[in-house]
Formats: sequence, C-alpha cells, structure tokens
Amino acid sequence: MENSEGVKIESTVVTEEPLISALDIALFVVIITVAYFWYFKRDKQSSSSEKKPYTIQPSSLSSIEQTSNSSFIKKLKSTGRSLVVFYGSQTGTAEEFAGRIAKEGARYKMKGMVADPEECDMADLVEMKEIQKSLAIFCIATYGEGDPTDNAMDFYEWLQNGDADLEGLNYAVFGLGNKTYEHYNEIAIYIDQRLEELGATRVHEIGLGDDDANIEDDFVSWKEKLWEGVCSHYGIEETGEESNIRQYKLVDCSEVLPERIFSGEISRLKSYENQRFPFDVKNPYLSKIAVNRELHKSGDRSCMHIEFDIDGSKMRYDTGDHVAVYPKNSSELVDKIGELLNADLDAVFSLLNTDEESSKKHPFPCPCTYRTALTYYLDITSNPRTHIMKELIEYASDPKDQEKLKLMASSTPEGKKEFHEWILRDNRNIVHILEDLPSVKPDLDHLCELLPRLQCRYYSISSSPKVYPKSIHITAVLVNYTTPTNRVNKGVATNLLAQLIPTNDELPQPTIPIYIRRSQFRLPPKSQTPIIMIGPGTGLAPFRGFIQERDYARKEGREIGEMVLYFGCRKKDEDFIYENELQEYVANETLTKLHLAFSRDQPEKKYVTHLLEQNADELWNIIGEKSGHLYVCGDARSMAKDVHSIIVKVVMEKGQMTNSQALNYVKKMEQQKRYSADVWS
Repeated sequence: MENSEGVKIESTVVTEEPLISALDIALFVVIITVAYFWYFKRDKQSSSSEKKPYTIQPSSLSSIEQTSNSSFIKKLKSTGRSLVVFYGSQTGTAEEFAGRIAKEGARYKMKGMVADPEECDMADLVEMKEIQKSLAIFCIATYGEGDPTDNAMDFYEWLQNGDADLEGLNYAVFGLGNKTYEHYNEIAIYIDQRLEELGATRVHEIGLGDDDANIEDDFVSWKEKLWEGVCSHYGIEETGEESNIRQYKLVDCSEVLPERIFSGEISRLKSYENQRFPFDVKNPYLSKIAVNRELHKSGDRSCMHIEFDIDGSKMRYDTGDHVAVYPKNSSELVDKIGELLNADLDAVFSLLNTDEESSKKHPFPCPCTYRTALTYYLDITSNPRTHIMKELIEYASDPKDQEKLKLMASSTPEGKKEFHEWILRDNRNIVHILEDLPSVKPDLDHLCELLPRLQCRYYSISSSPKVYPKSIHITAVLVNYTTPTNRVNKGVATNLLAQLIPTNDELPQPTIPIYIRRSQFRLPPKSQTPIIMIGPGTGLAPFRGFIQERDYARKEGREIGEMVLYFGCRKKDEDFIYENELQEYVANETLTKLHLAFSRDQPEKKYVTHLLEQNADELWNIIGEKSGHLYVCGDARSMAKDVHSIIVKVVMEKGQMTNSQALNYVKKMEQQKRYSADVWS
C-alpha cells in the first residue's frame, strides 16, 4: 500500500519467499546486458579493424609475419645462402654496413642476407653448422652508457643468460662506437668474446669503428681484411670485380590512389591524421609547438627555448629523459636535387626489395613521391660514404669526374686522403657533389636507394613532469656554419624548429613529430641526497628539470639536499640562458650554490673546469663525505673528459688515495649511478 505521500509501505503479511527473487532477476538482467554490450563492442572493433586503411609498414613486421619469419636458418637453407649479417643499429649506420657486407658476399661465392636480431630467433645460431661454409657477421653499435641498441637488446640478454653450444658457428664482429665515450664499443666487444666462450670460431678479429674520427675508413679497412680472412678460412678465392647490383627495383606507382601514398609518415599510413597511443620510434606523436622563444640576449648566435604540447597524448616522461624530434630537409635543397638531375619530384614511385625473402621490403615508406622521400626519409645533408662514390662512377660522363670518384672510392692511401679532404674536410653533402661534378647524373630512384635514412634528433628534456606534465621543454642552439667551400650548412632539425613559431590567432599551430626516449640520467631516489651538476651551455638543459623537481619537492614541504650547479657560457650579457630562473632558485635556496664561468668576459678564458678545480673541498665534501651524486652534461670530446680527470685528482688528494684507488672509487661511483654523464660529441 502507499501512505498519503505516495511512499510504498511493506505489508506485514508473511508470504512464502519465491525461489527467484526480484533482486536475482535484476542482477541477471544486468549481467546479460553487460555481456551483450561487451560482445557487440568487441565485434564492432573487430569489424572496424578489418576495414582499417591500406597500410605499408616497411620498418616492422606484423606479429604473424614475425612468427613465420623468425627462423633465419630456414631462410638460409631454402634460398641456398651461407652468409647472414646481423645488425644492432640505433641510427641506421650499422644496418647500412651490414647491407654492404651481405652484398659483397657474392664476390666470394657466399650468397648473403641481412637480418635484424629483433625479428629472429637467435637460438637458431646453434644450427648454423648445418649449412656448409656458413658465416655469421655482426655489425653492432654501442650507445648511451654502454647500452645495446634497442633492436639488439634481446640478443644481448640471450647471450648473457644462456649457455647455448655454438660450436661450429663461424663468426666475425664489427663494432660501431665513439672514443669520446667511456664505454667505447663495449657491446661489440662483449658479443665477440661471448660467442667465443660459447664455442664459436672467430674467422677474423673484431673491428672497432670510431665515429669521432672516421668510422667509414675503419669499416672499409676492416672489411678488406675480413674477406682475406674468409678466403683463408674457407679456402676460397675472390670471383672478380664487384658489380653494382641494385638491392631494390623501381616500381611505377602513378596509378596508385592518393589516399594510399605516404606523405611523410614514419611507418603507418595516415598515422598523423589518425593518432594512436602508444607513441614511439615508429609511431611518433604530432605535437603542437606551444612556445618558441629566444634565450640569447644579444650576439649573432641563437638558442631556442621550445615547448612541445603533449596534453591529451597520454605520453609520460621522467626528468632526465630525451625527446626525439623528426626533422625534414629544407625545400631549397630538395628542389636543387630535382634541378640538378632534371627529375620530376612529384612522380609517385616505390622501391621494392629484389630479395623476396628479406623482411625489409622497402628502404623507406612506399609508395611516395620523390619530393616526399627527399624531404622526410633521406639524409641529404651529411657526408656520403665511399660506397656511394663507387656507385656514382657509372653515372659520370666526364672522364675527370669518373677518375675523381674512382679515387675516392678506392682504399689506397691516395684515395683515402682525397676522400678525407674533398668530402670530410670540405664538408660536402650529396647536393654539393652533384654541383661540383656536373657530369654526374644518377637515376633519382638509385640515388634514393643509396642515401641513408634521415634520423630523428635527440634533445635532453629541460623540464620536470611534476611542474609541466602537459608539455616537454628543450633548449636548442641553432646550427649554421660556413664550410671551406664557402657554402652555408644548416642544422636540419634546429633550422626547422626555428621556423615553427606559434601564433596568437586562431590559425592552426605549427606541429612536429616527437617521441620520448627513456634515459638513465636520473635524480637520486631520495630528495635529501646532495648533488653536483656540471652543465655549460645547453648542457644546462636536464639540470633545469632537476632543479624544477627539487623545487617542487621543497614547496611540498619535503627536505631537499644541497644542489650545486656549475654553468658556463661566453658572455654574461649575451648567452647566460635562464639567468632569471636560476637566480630565483638561488634566492629561495632550492639551488644551494651557483658557480658561473663566463669564458670571454675577461682577458684569460675561464671555464667550469677551472671553477671545479678551485672548489675541491666542496666537491669532496659532497661526493666523498656525504655520498652525493655528480652529473655532467655537454661536450664529450673535451669538457666531460676534463671533468673526469679533475674528479679523479680531487679524490686522490682529498680522499688520500693512490691513482689506482681513486680510479676505482670513481668507477664504483659510476656503477652505483652516483656519477652520471649525458654527453655528446
């Protein structure tokens, strides 16, 4: 019944309770409803996935393809090959070297293939002995703090954790590294030694390429001796002159529908129109430029503070991480190539691998126009390597141009000298070569095959996610310089960024593709731990994020340890970046001490290393007596090395240690992550 207010009142009459109550029925209806909608949604997603746009993914395989193609042994056997060249590559150079070795194998009756260890079951190495006169070559790069490249990580861990019997495996290793870094070629050296420990036979000694000097020369010299060792080991002879065999064939795509043509996407077609999380190297996020302002107060140089908007992207970063920026080449250089080769840059084409067994069907996303390829996918501003000189010979109609290219492509002392002076010292790129050797007119599709991929540029993030969770900040110096041939070379990424100025009106804001690369450059877990930061110039970038994070902790009421910053630049009134911010952090005591070195504000140059030597007591107090952390960011070639020497000297003197004891102490600091470096050469 109901009362006067219409509210139902329970009857006091006792009735027998039914087997299924109203509540049970209600719950059953809810469960059926949820199940129905779940099934309908799943079916809808499945249906939509079947209708997804046409895509080509040259950089990766689908999971099904990876499973079916993971056995490189089956590929070798089914195609009559005996040579496999694995690469561990972060920037593309190791992959390029691997391709050149595999190609040359034909000269020694060894049909070769290139393989990405990430896409292979590397445990199959134990079966290499089943293939007659087989050989596995590893072109392996080391980057960061002695880390393997992303695509070689699983293989590296397999070697570390496994104990496979590799007896019968013949191998050789070439490493790619940089002598300015402490962990020079550490991964390649480990792989070379570990393979031998597991029973494999080294056909030729390891090659160590130094990117700080001339890694091309290192590679060519090692490669020549490698083939001598291969001939000796297998009792074979070279079959004759190497022919310039194309790896890719040209496919006319003029009839392809416009919506199926790549226009600059890294991997997935239309990925910039239909953004999908997660964002990574193959799927970058198209970020708006929220802020782009000049940091230098005067002078003819430029340093930019840029903020990338990541609001709504679900991207997360940690203080000390890097952001990768995908650049594009200037339209002037691209147009110049079209003019020099009298080519239609808007023609649509594809390059298809002639090796049907290769997992890499295209050298870059195809089909696309030549303009797109030269703008987004190919590196046209770096110094070409010697193998490109060799491939260009056949396109030279002038005997003088032909002879010059032959000389630079040769491994003779005269050839190496000419290549070093004319290409490296004079800083010529492919555009300059085509200008200065006017009779050289390569087919544009062949040139696109030869040129290396345009790589993303990495910048230390100069903000803290605690303070700026919706944006990523970087600090970048504009790169412009005049070469010995009086040409002006411009940094690909920084000159593009300089043009991306946000507006205050309703026009679409400028955008650029980015993704976050994780770093080991981290603040101590405890905010009370004292730290010393050494970062002249743009080396200040990650420390700006460090200071922001500690300042955030202080404002939350947490105790923070001493923060000492060493910063240097040329002139206080010219390039003292973030001056007001730093002075404010000193005033509120987040920054305990700020040591400044302005190298050109007095007759004798003064650098942060001079200040570091002068403050030996403070340095030892923090890293020795208080077990604090020390961070270095900036130039690896001189500054970082000088800092390391000073640290060892201070540890010797203040810690009363011998030189070997001090070196061990500093080494232990590095192992404990109390001494970290984020440097570049």
